[in-house]
Amino acid sequence: MHKQHCVPLVFASVFATTVCAAGSVPERFDFGPGIGAAYTQERGHGFVSADGLRDVPANGNAAFKTGALTSDKPFFFAVDLPEGNYDVTVHLGDPSAASDTTIKAENRRLMLESVKTAKGAFIARTFTVNVHTPPIAGTFKNVSLKPGEADSANWDGRLTLEFNGPHPSVAGLEIRRNDSALTVFLAGDSTVTDGPREPWTSWGQMLPRFFAPGTVVANYAQSGLTLSSFRRQNRLDKILSTIKPGDYVFIQFGHNDMKEKGGGAFTTYAGNLRQYVDAIAEKQGKPVLISPMYRRRFAKDGSLVDTLGDYPAAVRKVAEEKKIPFIDLHAASGRLFVALGQEKSKAAFVHVPANTYPNQPKPIADNSHFSNYGAYELARCIVEEIRAVVPELAPRLAPDVGKFNPGQPDAPSAFAIPPSPPARDLIKPEGS
Repeated sequence: MHKQHCVPLVFASVFATTVCAAGSVPERFDFGPGIGAAYTQERGHGFVSADGLRDVPANGNAAFKTGALTSDKPFFFAVDLPEGNYDVTVHLGDPSAASDTTIKAENRRLMLESVKTAKGAFIARTFTVNVHTPPIAGTFKNVSLKPGEADSANWDGRLTLEFNGPHPSVAGLEIRRNDSALTVFLAGDSTVTDGPREPWTSWGQMLPRFFAPGTVVANYAQSGLTLSSFRRQNRLDKILSTIKPGDYVFIQFGHNDMKEKGGGAFTTYAGNLRQYVDAIAEKQGKPVLISPMYRRRFAKDGSLVDTLGDYPAAVRKVAEEKKIPFIDLHAASGRLFVALGQEKSKAAFVHVPANTYPNQPKPIADNSHFSNYGAYELARCIVEEIRAVVPELAPRLAPDVGKFNPGQPDAPSAFAIPPSPPARDLIKPEGS
């Protein structure tokens, strides 16, 4: 950022100390006092919704002298940003009360989990987030987005932050581009994607919380896709256009591939995996293959039924052949669901009574897609596998990430990550 080209701007409770020429990055925002300024395209930043926001006057210890903004319900702040990776430092706290803030980015990516401060105390926490757009650099191609994707927070050319929790409170934030961040790209289907709507969630959108600043997750997975359709939609080309030497690409498909006509696990599917691995290696990236997780299906005797046939074995075979890391999420998820048991495992999937969400007159019993709890537990499985089979990536995990045994999962009743505000209409992810 060239400060000589920057000018100060003030909009209600949002004070951008260095907002630069069009296309550049606001360096710092102070929040409060007053009602939060709404986002507009002309302004390029602001609150997507200021409903329920309250300003808290600053005290002498506040890191951001304009005070803080708080609410009893989630609120969102957005800022236009060019495609890239960004370090975001948030200053959290409330001069007048204890605070408890969880932060999600874009399509509900979990970035910070339950950051607590005492009354009058403030804390600065940093995370690294990816912003991406459809155009593919160096070509005339775009990622072929599905209906609804173009308007989602993942593809709209701005960074959207969700402040959630029992008492979220933010005093300010700083955003700085980080072109040297290590990127972990994700390629996959609905079990990996950044799901835009509650109550469906994937391990891919929980994974960012488990990495320390300087490592970023760029999730290009999308519901309903196979290895073939992911490539046809130019999503692999998008990854290859932005990958740096040493970046990782985690690849997990299978649930939809097994339903494609022609070929099979050890022919078409394995061949597609080899093509992905070779293309990534050619760019000096590091491919990591992941076997697809179990669906929730139990036999009459209470044993877990494997519905994926040879597909997990095919992933292992290609990984061994190519001498690359293999994350056996199939085995880990099996241990997880068996440990939970037939009844408690419903908590890991989307099983909700009628009228839990707006415009939901019928109950939902989805045994392929995951709840926030289930997605979080699967992300913990991925993290343990990183420690075991991708040890060079393990030092980049967040320092507060403890060990996890899929055979001894967290109790569903103890899970406390708050859901995002519900959408007006529930749309089940594609695939099964």
